[in-house]
Amino acid sequence: MSETDERDPAELTDEEWRERLSDEEYRVLRESGTEAKFSGEYVDHHPDDGEYNCRACGTVLFEAETKYESGCGWPAFYAAEEESVTTTVDTSHGMRRTEVRCANCDSHLGHVFDDGPEPTGKRFCINSVAMEYDNE
Repeated sequence: MSETDERDPAELTDEEWRERLSDEEYRVLRESGTEAKFSGEYVDHHPDDGEYNCRACGTVLFEAETKYESGCGWPAFYAAEEESVTTTVDTSHGMRRTEVRCANCDSHLGHVFDDGPEPTGKRFCINSVAMEYDNE
């Protein structure tokens, strides 16, 4: 592991994030962008086990068993690892939504809505480019 990889993600400069991430990853994770609907690699990905980690820092965000088909065009989960995400009000684009960010590195992941299935009633609508799947 390089010295940069061992540093706290909160200490990384903008330049270091640009070096670590692809242009699209940077746009979504660090500039709160959104990938095109139905374009992400995990939209139709439905494994029985494993986890989805933050692509920027590796923090476990979602267990595969919480992923479901919502039809929204982005990967959807009914629950997040509570300690791994934070939420904030997002009023961009003339809408009022709840933004989801990685609690470890403060990267933008997507949004959460109150129209999901039981047991939580939540729909975490997350950009594929913001995650990496790990089946271990």
